[in-house]
Formats: sequence, structure tokens, C-alpha cells
Amino acid sequence: MVHTHGWFFRTGCLLLLCFAPFVHGEGKRLSRYLTDETNSLNNREQEMLERKLSDVDEATSTQLVVLVIPTLGEESIESASLRVAEENGIGRKEKNNGVLLFIAKVDRQIRIEVGYGLEGVLTDVVSGQIIRQEIAPRFREGKFFDGISSGVDAIILATQNEYTAEKTDHSTKGLHLLPIVFIIMLFVYFSRIRRQRAIGGLMPPVFFPGGRSGRGSSGWGGGGFSGGGGSFGGGGASGSW
Repeated sequence: MVHTHGWFFRTGCLLLLCFAPFVHGEGKRLSRYLTDETNSLNNREQEMLERKLSDVDEATSTQLVVLVIPTLGEESIESASLRVAEENGIGRKEKNNGVLLFIAKVDRQIRIEVGYGLEGVLTDVVSGQIIRQEIAPRFREGKFFDGISSGVDAIILATQNEYTAEKTDHSTKGLHLLPIVFIIMLFVYFSRIRRQRAIGGLMPPVFFPGGRSGRGSSGWGGGGFSGGGGSFGGGGASGSW
């Protein structure tokens, strides 16, 4: 029994060491444009913001990401925000057009982290004004969705004319892959026929690309966030409420 207790103790210590870098946002990998770890926003509010942020990325190539965590621990919001932005590569690598709206709810602190490519329009002064005039007053009233939404809108307004997304020719996109896909489908199809005949089964059904997935879905169905390799140098502003 003593040995068993010792094993559990050692295992617990190892687990704590493994997961320690993920406390207070450390080592955090973001998969959505909006991440709320405090349950301050309901599902509908999260979906609305996620869609808005995704649309901005698609239309302008500017990546605006919102992260809400409970507390910073012993780390400053400037250090935590810069680290999360860099680790996730928010913004395009060639444009460095990323923005992170970072909120520590228990600490009542706000940070707008601005990528190199947007520092000319989303200056430290403008970032500070957005925090003081759009976000903080609403947070003081307990209106977290309104505060985040207003802050996001102000950031979009300040950056919307700086970059545009590269246009894709949808009329030819993927056409060069059709012959290869068709050959692969034929190979799989006839392979299944031979296998089914060998075991006396029926002919397998034919599947063509473009059909709907059989999995059900609910809520926001966007593709999620994926960083583009943007860089940051500490530009932006911090505030509190």
C-alpha cells in the first residue's frame, strides 16, 4: 500500500510538471478567433463574435483574436499577451497584421496587442482610447459581450483599410486536381468491387465528392482560427476597469 501511494504521488507530480506551462495561458494554442475561458459569454454571443472575427480575416487578411482568461497569476498582462500572440502567430507572416484582444477577468485587466504591420494605424494611443472609451466602461457595468463587441468593432474600424485579402479565382480553383481525384475514385471503386465479389457481397455504393457530411452540427460551423506566422514587438496598450 505504501508503494502504491508513492507511485500515485510521483505520477501526480509528473502530471503537474507536464501541464504547468499551460496555467494562466502559458503554452496556449488557440483554435478559435474567440476563446472565453471564463464563461462570460453565452453560446449565441460567442457565435456572433466568432463569425465577425472570421469574416474580418477572410475579407481583409487581418487576424483579430480575442482571448478571455480568469487570471494572469504572477505574470504581467503585457508579457502574457505578447507571448500568446507570438506563440500563435496571429496575422500573416508577410504582413504581420495580427491583433490580440487579451482580457484577464479576475485581474480586471485588458490588453490590445498589435502586430508590427498594424502599428501605423492601430497606434498605442488609439489602442488606449479603445480600451478606455469602448471596453472598460461596459465591463464596469458587467456587460462583457457589449464591451468585447464594441472593442472589436473599434479595432476593425481602425484597421479595415490597411490590408485586403488576396482574391481567389473560384472559377478555376481545384480544377487541375479533378483528373487525379477521379482516377483515385475509380481505383478505390473497382478495388471494392473485386473485394466484395471475392466474399460474395453486393456491389458497394458509389460516393462522389461534394456531398454533405453525415455528422450533425450545431452552433458556429466556421473553419476556426489558424495563425499565419505574424510577428509582434510589444505595440499596443493596456488598461483596467
